[in-house]
Amino acid sequence: MIRMRSLVVLSLLFAYGLGPAGSARGQQSFSSGMRAIVHKTDPRYPEIARRMNIYGTVKVIAVVAPDGKVKAVEAAGGHPLLIQAAQEAITQWKYAPASAESREVVELHFNPQLK
Repeated sequence: MIRMRSLVVLSLLFAYGLGPAGSARGQQSFSSGMRAIVHKTDPRYPEIARRMNIYGTVKVIAVVAPDGKVKAVEAAGGHPLLIQAAQEAITQWKYAPASAESREVVELHFNPQLK
């Protein structure tokens, strides 16, 4: 029981450390790669994260095949409750075709007060 409380407290502290203070931004995304995004699916905000008022930025690396399909999504930072939602959404994204596989850095911003 004490371990669970400690985990929840640490998770909340971690989330507030990553979250934008007073931000009015909704779930926006940023991709630093050179490939254009042809189709984007917004992440579903996890209900437990919303109830716990967990917010912040999730950073992932999407491995994109030459045909533009996302082959894999690797977590690079963010709250664990938000990472899974980001990964599920990004695996449905479609990028413009290219001559070779690429790694695209994507950041998703979560805010429970918006959306």
